[in-house]
Amino acid sequence: MTYILFEDAGKLAAGRILSQAESSLQVELASGKRQKIKAQQALLPFDAPTPDELLAWAQEQQEGIDLDLLWEFAPGEEFGFGHVAADYYGGKPDPRQQAAVLLRLHGAPHYFQRRGKGQFRKASQETVQAALAAITRKEAQQQKIEADARALLEGRCPESIAAKLYTLLFKPDKNSVEYKTLALAVKQSGQGALHLLRAAGAIASPWHFHMQRFLLEHFPKGTGFPDLALPARDAQDLPLADVQAFSIDDSATTEIDDALSVRALADGGTVLGIHIAAPALALERDSPWDQTARARMSTVYMPGDKITMLPDALVDTFTLAEGSSRPAVSIYFTLDAELAIQGHETRVERVPIAANLRHDRLDAQVTEASLTAPPSEGEATAYPFAAELALLWRIAQKLKSGREAVRGRPERLGGVDYTFRVAGLEQGEEQARVDIVPRRRGAPLDLIVAELMILANATWGGWLAELGLPAIYRSQSGMGANLRTRMGTKPAPHQGLGVAQYAWCTSPLRRYTDLLNQGQIIAAARHGRTALLAAPYKPKDAQLYAVVGAFEDAYKAYADFQNGMERYWTLRYLRQQGIGQADAAVLREGLVRVDGLPLVLQALGAQDLPRNTRVRVQFGEADLITLELPCKVVEVLTDAGAAAADTTPADEAPDEHDPATLATGLHLAVDDAEAAPEAGAEPSPAPPGDANPPA
Repeated sequence: MTYILFEDAGKLAAGRILSQAESSLQVELASGKRQKIKAQQALLPFDAPTPDELLAWAQEQQEGIDLDLLWEFAPGEEFGFGHVAADYYGGKPDPRQQAAVLLRLHGAPHYFQRRGKGQFRKASQETVQAALAAITRKEAQQQKIEADARALLEGRCPESIAAKLYTLLFKPDKNSVEYKTLALAVKQSGQGALHLLRAAGAIASPWHFHMQRFLLEHFPKGTGFPDLALPARDAQDLPLADVQAFSIDDSATTEIDDALSVRALADGGTVLGIHIAAPALALERDSPWDQTARARMSTVYMPGDKITMLPDALVDTFTLAEGSSRPAVSIYFTLDAELAIQGHETRVERVPIAANLRHDRLDAQVTEASLTAPPSEGEATAYPFAAELALLWRIAQKLKSGREAVRGRPERLGGVDYTFRVAGLEQGEEQARVDIVPRRRGAPLDLIVAELMILANATWGGWLAELGLPAIYRSQSGMGANLRTRMGTKPAPHQGLGVAQYAWCTSPLRRYTDLLNQGQIIAAARHGRTALLAAPYKPKDAQLYAVVGAFEDAYKAYADFQNGMERYWTLRYLRQQGIGQADAAVLREGLVRVDGLPLVLQALGAQDLPRNTRVRVQFGEADLITLELPCKVVEVLTDAGAAAADTTPADEAPDEHDPATLATGLHLAVDDAEAAPEAGAEPSPAPPGDANPPA
């Protein structure tokens, strides 16, 4: 006995015996490796042929052994492989024949069950039939995978792939036939999944592609609302405020959360009213509609459309529409003749809304000059509420100066926001027309509303803290790259705004944090020092912490989606207008910002240019799926040494229109799988006309 066939980790191997003990053997494999095996692993001793020759012959021979015949004459009880080999070959089989039968038995677990050292037992007829049917199905499945993969390579998209296109790309089941088909095509072609699918005509609409990608992740059950009865609202018992309030929004805004009022006092002072729509009066904690709003966390905005946090019928009940008297939570500030704040009071009431003023109709008329120039004798005002707006402008300027004193520096001036207007999308994206309207950041109407919302949010946040009521706060601290904005349940300074604390409270129709905080404010207004007993949320409430985490995740995802869709429509705009070149300013690391458009690109040739260098860039063909736009510098418009110095303070948050991430392509799991070798800035998803500051 020179050689031994043995089992090692479920596989068969053979080698030369070097030594043998009672319970073990020392074996040398053909590779020269020496191995100690247990005696129970040894299956077949033999003297000839060599181990390599035996295994090679047995491997080739076992393919021809008829499994059905082998199963037929195998005994019903447990048996050894040598016994079956003798029956199959007749007489006394040699080591090669025994090894061939052993390999065949090993490789057919659906026919023969292993029972120990070289021992087997044949499976029942039912088990064999079921196993054979499964093998047949698997073979048919593999044939379909290979056929569909060939179709993709030939530029044809199988129906099964088209039906699950977005799931395959963004939320794949890696065990599905469709995923295996796409993965095989990617592997065989050496190209990415997107390239293959686009070439096969599977992605006909880039707009639909981006929408489905987002909806699959965040609204897998669709954007419709549950069939629930609207909450009962009887606001007639609320007192009617003695004010004539007005809102300031864009014409596209339907969720009108906030309105303003001013009333003169006999001593020369002023009462400033900030009125916030009050859906929290009807949406009690954990009620069905509260849970619906909590699941969405925020309205999702995109050019030409939005997905609201609350259904239209519920929004219509509470929105501060012109000519209505809607329930609101109002905070009144008493100001002296010098516009210094002397005190504040919060009331739950009905507020008459005299007008809904619109940015896009008034921005050109409401200028700093018109707000500061005294009207001529008998001159009619050019726009409504001119006197009130002039007073609010003075108040806003004073509030802004106070915040800047706390910040230790003035806020950055200038900059541009952009409003997207998409018309005709119902006819298809190719027929749709997009207009991108710039609006100077910090325009008077913007500044008025922003300052007054900051005042309300900071004041309510401080008041809730005084009463010991938990709320959701937003804070900011740090310097430069370490500047961090956080959400939490305890008040802390917001460095960027220059306030001691900041709680989002002024957009309860479109942000769940504001809706939650409003419930706390209503309890405070109605119960004062005993509000903690009646408030929806008590200190250390686990659900409060859960809302903070879920809101941050959702808000960032929605902001990223809005930024992506704005980029999509900007690329559409370039194509629509036939724009091939534009002037731009260098930002950092080769990025440039195109003049007059919300577009930041990686530009070839800008890598070594100083920040703020003026350049002219040329565009290539935009990819509306990956949102990439080839871009190169064709001319430097200002000498590098003459470029304006970057005056951005070291601890200032970066501009929200600078995100370099938008210049990169899509990342797909299927590409990663087949490529592998075988075995601090604030998001700002505010809609056009949302004057509430994002910070």
